Amino acid sequence: MAPVLPLTWLYVPGDRPGTMAKALAAGADVVVVDLEDAVAPDRKGYARAATADLLSERPPVPVHVRVNAPGTPESAADLRVLAGLPALSGLRLPKVSSPARVRRTAAGAPGLPLYALLESALAVEHAYAIATAHPALRGIALGEADLRADLGVRDDTGLDWPRSRVVPASRAAGLAPPSQSVHPDVCDLAGLAASCARGRALGFVGRAAIHPRQLPVIEAAYLPTPEEIERAESVVGAAAARPGAQALPDGRFVDPAVVAGAHRTLALARRTRGVVGR
Repeated sequence: MAPVLPLTWLYVPGDRPGTMAKALAAGADVVVVDLEDAVAPDRKGYARAATADLLSERPPVPVHVRVNAPGTPESAADLRVLAGLPALSGLRLPKVSSPARVRRTAAGAPGLPLYALLESALAVEHAYAIATAHPALRGIALGEADLRADLGVRDDTGLDWPRSRVVPASRAAGLAPPSQSVHPDVCDLAGLAASCARGRALGFVGRAAIHPRQLPVIEAAYLPTPEEIERAESVVGAAAARPGAQALPDGRFVDPAVVAGAHRTLALARRTRGVVGR
């Protein structure tokens, strides 16, 4: 089975083994163990050891680890402990601002899929260069909390341009569409749904989460609706019956680009859980 495109990435602190175990059963496509922002400096070593213990056996869902910022002693220690674990499915690299940081991590963790988080104005400016930095890089995404602070942005619309920037950069580099950054208010499910709708309109696919209650909202927002599936099936069926550009009876114009979009919709609708990233 071909790898599926994840819709939900559930973050969990690396220094809480009990919470990590619960996260594996929460229904996320990928669990991301966080060794960076979610872990206090004096608990980094403990978190690293707990994560290695979690990955001593193959988990039921893919597990990625957000390591500490590349170039720091903590990051080097993370790679020494984690790089050889066969149950690890990927590394998420925070605060990546240049292609060199991706390449250095790839050299220290050969064979592991990498995902770069762009969390500064400089990183956004270098989005395409980062996205093409190394064959091991499988995706880029924004880290919006740090980016918001770096830009001095107060209103959410101030992030529209950076959000739009990473979508074409990913596409131009041949990567999967980026996932959205976390919605920090775990009780604001209506706001999460509205934000996901906005992200989907911009070209994002899926979203990071910080609580299991956010997962069904994200999945519902990004999976095609029955109406979208029906329209896509009609387009694919018409193209199969009569190749080439045409107008459907309901007035819709169909050309190869429309057919390709319909196939993407149906592929997402048929998605099943499988091995992601490795």
